[in-house]
Amino acid sequence: MSRASQLLARPVVAVSQAGWLFPFQGFWYFCSHPYLWPLLKGRLLPCVLLSVFVLANLFIWTYLPQVAFLYLFHRAGAWVNGTFLVLGEGAAIVAIIFECFFVDETQVDIFDAVLVAKGYEDLVTTRRPVAADGDDPVKRLGKRERHAVYAPFNLRQIVEFVLLLPLNLIPVAGVPLFIFLTGYRAGPLQHWRYFKFLDFDRKTRQRYIKEWRWKYTWFGTSALMLQLVPVLSMFFLLTTTVGSALLVVHMEERGNPVEDDEGPGYIDDPPPQRQSYGTLV
Repeated sequence: MSRASQLLARPVVAVSQAGWLFPFQGFWYFCSHPYLWPLLKGRLLPCVLLSVFVLANLFIWTYLPQVAFLYLFHRAGAWVNGTFLVLGEGAAIVAIIFECFFVDETQVDIFDAVLVAKGYEDLVTTRRPVAADGDDPVKRLGKRERHAVYAPFNLRQIVEFVLLLPLNLIPVAGVPLFIFLTGYRAGPLQHWRYFKFLDFDRKTRQRYIKEWRWKYTWFGTSALMLQLVPVLSMFFLLTTTVGSALLVVHMEERGNPVEDDEGPGYIDDPPPQRQSYGTLV
């Protein structure tokens, strides 16, 4: 490739690797790779029905009271802000229910299968066995480890979400600011399992997140926007998991900035060897 071609290609590459784009890439990858579709079987209908039920009740019982309250701050914009507020509340409620009872193990399988398909079995085998041969990455996955978690969900996240809700009272900028800050907090949680693969302790995890902070922030913001889509929020939750795995591939190809920053003069105990469950014959 000529020098001129390389210069012209840089903007295209930069856009294709932008953090906000990975959730959309995950959607396209999911739709174009049939091996992932069986993981949605038995989940799609409950997801849709639950989303419809939750949103219908929120709009019937809470929409007008919230719009009336927001009118004190936004006037004509209260209807728009109230809509986003109810959609955000609905997405949070549905996510809590499904991540606690239905979806998390499916997300684990989706995340692991995409990494296997991309040739990163060495990461996945730190937590579960992977068959050596096979064309179907999902079928190559062995039994999940006990209490496998894709992304943690705890009381702190609920408190943070509630504390950020008043941002919606700010005229014009309130809703974008709420979505951005929520994405800032949620983005790194999408790689909780990846950090487990790498056996990161809390300090190392924080350093790694700092190196990729903006990538994680835009990823989380874009993912949250997709989850605000009525009825399809849980479907996008699963396709965003694919995007999260693709982001891992992107990061792995560029090396570990935490290790790179240590430099040749860094002295410390050697890192522990990754435990591997190996491959299944």
